[in-house]
Formats: sequence, C-alpha cells, structure tokens
Amino acid sequence: MQAANLNPITPPGAAMQLSTITLAGGCFWCVEAAFDAVDGVLEATSGYAQGQVQQPSYEQVCGGRTGHAEAVRIRFDPAKLGLDVVLDLFFTIHDPTTPNRQGADVGPQYRSGIYFEQPEHEAGVRAYIAQLAASGHYGAAPIVTEIEPLRVFWPAEPYHQRYFERHPEQGYCQAVIAPKMHKLQHRFADKMRA
Repeated sequence: MQAANLNPITPPGAAMQLSTITLAGGCFWCVEAAFDAVDGVLEATSGYAQGQVQQPSYEQVCGGRTGHAEAVRIRFDPAKLGLDVVLDLFFTIHDPTTPNRQGADVGPQYRSGIYFEQPEHEAGVRAYIAQLAASGHYGAAPIVTEIEPLRVFWPAEPYHQRYFERHPEQGYCQAVIAPKMHKLQHRFADKMRA
C-alpha cells in the first residue's frame, strides 16, 4: 500500500521538521509499543484523544462515557518515515473494520481513529484508506476508521507510558502485544530500530 509522502525532506543544515499524527487502534499499549520500535519515530505518547472531559483519568475513559479514544500521539521525522509507512504500520497492528472493538477490548474508547494536526495529512490519510478499501484486503467489511482533526489530546498517566517495554512479561503484553510486535518485526524489519 503506497500513498503519497506528503512530508518534505529536510535539506542539510535546516532545522528538522517533525510531523505529528495521533492514532487510535484499540489499547494504547499496543500502538505505543509498535511505534516506539520504529526508526524515525521520536516520540510516542499514550493518551486520550477527542472526548469532552478535561484531563480524564484512565478509569473515566474506560467507563466509555467521556467520548475519548485510547490513542497514541506520534512525532516522527518525515525524512526517515513517510506518512504512507506510518499508515502501513498502523493498519498492520489493528483491525479497522470493527467499530468500538479490538479483540477482547470493547467500547468506544477502543475505536479506530486517525486524528491529524497538519491539514495536509488529511488528504493523504483519506487517499490511503480509499486505496486500502478498494484493495479488498478486508473483504466486504467496511473500514470504520474515523478521520478527524485532533481536537484534544491528554497524555495518559505515567504508568501507561512505555508499558510493554517495562512489563513484557505481563499477561496482556504476552497474549496481545508480543504477537503484534513479532508481525511488525517480520513485515517491517527494515523500519525497526536496531
């Protein structure tokens, strides 16, 4: 799957121009672990996107009534990692055809979403999803990923940050995150950090 790389390459001697996008694809531990392992990602922060409650707690968001999605705000170097590759990685680690659900994680906080901060990303995201839908990769199932400008992002509590890195032996990490990481390492070996 290829979409146009909408990010300019930084000329030598120029200040690095970073791109930022926020992705929701189920439990934020999974999405964060995946992007923490990718070369060109400078920061992946678990948190709560969109929603109506200011500074929500994990417990509030898990109640499914705040309107937030568990999400990861990703800052990346477009000279190393194009938006198309970011989207390839994202759609490899989650199912965009299940509304408000990823595996056993159920509720509106687990929806699939792409929240852009840079307006030029919207066209690239929409084109990518249209191409993905037309490819038949998901059969007749529609892609339900919401695409919106990022309205608000609240970083999650510190104990959620880099969760997989700090707790690889934890049951959820072994059962859910580790297989996704294996899949990424197999499919995107050239994009993973050394």
